[in-house]
Amino acid sequence: MPRPHDGGPAAYPGGELELFRHAQNWKDYWGSRIEPFLGATVAEVGAGIGANACRLSQTRRQWTCLEPDSALAARIRGLIERGELGANCTLVVGGLAALPPNVRFDTVLYVDVLEHIEDDRTELAEAARRLNPKGHLVVLSPAHPWLFSPFDAAIGHARRYTAASLSGLSPPALHPRHFQYLDSVGLLASLMNAYILRTAQPTEAQIRFWDRVLVPASRWVDCLTGFRVGKSVLGVWQAA
Repeated sequence: MPRPHDGGPAAYPGGELELFRHAQNWKDYWGSRIEPFLGATVAEVGAGIGANACRLSQTRRQWTCLEPDSALAARIRGLIERGELGANCTLVVGGLAALPPNVRFDTVLYVDVLEHIEDDRTELAEAARRLNPKGHLVVLSPAHPWLFSPFDAAIGHARRYTAASLSGLSPPALHPRHFQYLDSVGLLASLMNAYILRTAQPTEAQIRFWDRVLVPASRWVDCLTGFRVGKSVLGVWQAA
């Protein structure tokens, strides 16, 4: 079931969040690609269990975790109360619609979230309205519809994107900056799962192998291919 972002509490299974939370090489990799577009104020839509905020908010930037699922939001609240996210982090139980209409950010961020949202075009239009001048909209999502697997269906993906289809969602008020693919070596593992293994959930051992072996290799190969191949797609837009 697609993950809702209508501003109210919602139920989301979220089992894959625990599975991927320790994929530190992968988080370091895509984190390094989006770092130039993270401004002083960031709204992370669909913040999950706070794993991305833990990784990326440990600076002076103000980080707002938007999470519509009440159980997942409680996990983030616990991190904040224990000081693991710092005083610069705040939590909103809901999506962008739960914010006061005048609230704006330097960056609105979606990490493996947009593919859960049924009306993705309307979602990005609302994100564009939430940006400060020269602010950035950043989306990281699974790539290639032909890689759609039982795992995608099991965790509620409505779709996978190409660079062209993601660019096609561009809100009129924003300027497309760049669209690129990441994790070219991991693409081989996704191909195997989509067409041979067809598993609904990877094992912890498989995740460790991908993160420790395939992701470091991808950091080199992606540069060689000019970021034209990969199992994830990164899109960045900028406000006027």
